[in-house]
Amino acid sequence: MEGDGMAGVLQPVLAGGVTALVGFASSFTVVLAGLRAVGATETQAASGLLAVCLVSGASAAWLGLRHRLPMSVAWSTPGAALLVATGPVAGGWPAAVGAFMVSGLLVVAAGLFPPLSRAVAAIPKPIAGAMLAGVLLPLCTAPVRALVEVPALAGPVVVVWLLLHRFARRWAVPGALVVAVVAIASTTPSGRLGGTGLWPAFDPTPPAWSMSALAGLAVPLFLVTMAAQNVPGMAVLTGYGYRPPFGSALRVTGLASVAAAPVGGHAVNLAAITAALAAGPDAHPDPDRRWIASVTAGVGLALLGLGAGVATTLVLLSPPVLIEAVAGLALIGALATALTSAVAEPDDREAAVVTFVVTAAGVALLGIGGAFWGLLAGGAMRLLFRRRARAAARSSSRRRPVPERGRPVPQRRSAERERPDDVGGSEAPAERESPEGELQPVRDPGQPLVHRRETVELPAQTGHHGSEH
Repeated sequence: MEGDGMAGVLQPVLAGGVTALVGFASSFTVVLAGLRAVGATETQAASGLLAVCLVSGASAAWLGLRHRLPMSVAWSTPGAALLVATGPVAGGWPAAVGAFMVSGLLVVAAGLFPPLSRAVAAIPKPIAGAMLAGVLLPLCTAPVRALVEVPALAGPVVVVWLLLHRFARRWAVPGALVVAVVAIASTTPSGRLGGTGLWPAFDPTPPAWSMSALAGLAVPLFLVTMAAQNVPGMAVLTGYGYRPPFGSALRVTGLASVAAAPVGGHAVNLAAITAALAAGPDAHPDPDRRWIASVTAGVGLALLGLGAGVATTLVLLSPPVLIEAVAGLALIGALATALTSAVAEPDDREAAVVTFVVTAAGVALLGIGGAFWGLLAGGAMRLLFRRRARAAARSSSRRRPVPERGRPVPQRRSAERERPDDVGGSEAPAERESPEGELQPVRDPGQPLVHRRETVELPAQTGHHGSEH
């Protein structure tokens, strides 16, 4: 009995450790690249990575212990990719910090006011998927650029990723990261490795606010975090038979995002990519014991955050395109899912393509990034085409009841009148003796229909109903 109890605890603990390791190694490069893109220094980027690790771990532990559900929490990987696509904002890094705080407050508001969260969930999936795909595309092209610019370093990384993606998919990105670390260490002078700080420290930044940063970063970050992380994270848990409290999860993760923003954390949310590792049967056969895996994953992620300084050092010592290549490999699956969602509905396909193209262009207008304009352009086109389709449908419905010669469908009604005469006339025995000779001219234009009436009505004249009594 004691051995069974230990095994029952050990399995979800190991699953939680794997969840934390895979989640950290698979996308910390995206976080660092995103924070650097919006103006953070290396120290501020390391501070932001540490912050999101700590608040994600604390949120996962709280939700798991409070609700006894495997509610894994992670940083917003699509949100970090959005930072890469957005680039510097008006007002610099302080304005980006202010946008992080506003985005977190919007998540809290969605948890307090269910109509707001329902409104976000009501964004058409093709439009949301197309916007996410446009955000992810620049990073996902980095492996191609790396193979051209630094082939000796990027080649082994891509090959290892392909092999592990085929045979051990869960470890594909961590394996590629290990190869990249070895390549960086082997090509970096030892003096440079010892000259950088390896321990992270919080580097607070007073927030600033600007309308362009709020519209171009805060609102898109909120929408991407909700549509690409929180809603799919809930769907994963629901798929495994759980009924998680969505409002509680939004309030906790939103407050955690607000707390992490002043020290560089961009956003935390329900895990979507790694949620299945802690919520699935591999974590534990008993669904009521899987919450241990999510709590362990939270603790593990917080501990891994202590390595934010080492992670930042590796990023600084490597060619920028190499780290972006690892991040791009980590997002290939997310890009495939987003593109599939974008083109799934034929009626919304063109609007989704417009959203994708405008977002992927990365053009900033009035200081607002491409994600906002892509969402706006796609939504406007969808509204325009839906209205035109409804108008066309109403016009065709008004024309349909008016026949050209004043009588409804004359051919079908005449056929209905003629078929009983042909099949059930006074000379029924002659028709049965030679059906080919007399019914052939009627059968040619619609053979299956005439044949069906023939086989149903002929027995009725031979006393079939009498045999039933």
